[in-house]
Amino acid sequence: MNWRARRQTVHVAIAVTLLLVFVFYLRAGSETLEYANRRQHAAIAKPALKLGDRDVEMVVATMKKENITWLDDYLTDWNKNIYVVDDPHAELTVPVNKGREAMVFLTYIIDRYDSLPGNVIFHHAERFQWHNDNPDYDALPLLQRFRIDALKEEGYINLRCVWVLGCPAEIKPKLDQSPPVEGEPVHAKHVYKAAYEELFPDLDVPDVIGVTCCSQFAVRRETIRRRPREDYVRYRDWLMTTKLGDDLSGRVLEYSWHVVFGKESVHCPNAGDCYCRTYGMCDMKCEKDKCANQYTLPKFATLPKGWPQIGWDNEVREWSGPP
Repeated sequence: MNWRARRQTVHVAIAVTLLLVFVFYLRAGSETLEYANRRQHAAIAKPALKLGDRDVEMVVATMKKENITWLDDYLTDWNKNIYVVDDPHAELTVPVNKGREAMVFLTYIIDRYDSLPGNVIFHHAERFQWHNDNPDYDALPLLQRFRIDALKEEGYINLRCVWVLGCPAEIKPKLDQSPPVEGEPVHAKHVYKAAYEELFPDLDVPDVIGVTCCSQFAVRRETIRRRPREDYVRYRDWLMTTKLGDDLSGRVLEYSWHVVFGKESVHCPNAGDCYCRTYGMCDMKCEKDKCANQYTLPKFATLPKGWPQIGWDNEVREWSGPP
């Protein structure tokens, strides 16, 4: 091959490379633009909402495979914001599918900061989940009983009253920051101190973090706005850029929401008081951390197929709730 042919081959290779780079950035830019356009459309679609003191919206983190029909079947008075994290073409979605439900919750707050309703309930998608504070792990009766007046008094309420898991001391940031034993997995407690320092640079790292799990809570509009919108943008930026993976980054926020919304680092209300104030369930026999016949930590995090009609040992359960 002579020098002219070689030069022509080099020029063609360069042109192809530049074309591929252009297509890559064009595609990335179009996806970012699509997300921005959908976000703008979602914001524009809300002006008819009555943003009164007692108005309620739900923010639901979901995936395409999950069943969310129960929300509209039974909770007809509340507007729902359904974010589908694994569908970039959904009406409501997230810029990056990372951090589990935290990315959804922060995205809603950022996009709706200036048009929030009086009360916002942040929730998972499925009705029956192991962590729902109910004998049948059913979220519906809890949401139907939820007292907005209690939220108005508290500003922030975790939807779980039982202390297991998370109270009274889930993480001891200063003691737990040492790396785990070689071969053992890294847990949120090992990375929490460093993450806390990045998320809350103006706060001292507490000795103890205690709050019942599992990232389902309600917040008042004025509580959200006690922090500037820029704080929530910064939290979301941290989620997107941290080297921590989806699980760990989401878990850090799970045990930080109460701090975000102004509660003490250990926020473990008396269980009996919590059930009575939050759900109007006041005739229960309670200890400080639990009430009889209300919640039992299940055998596994995945409920049996056929639940709630079918139990752990494939037995038929006497369940008479709404389908």
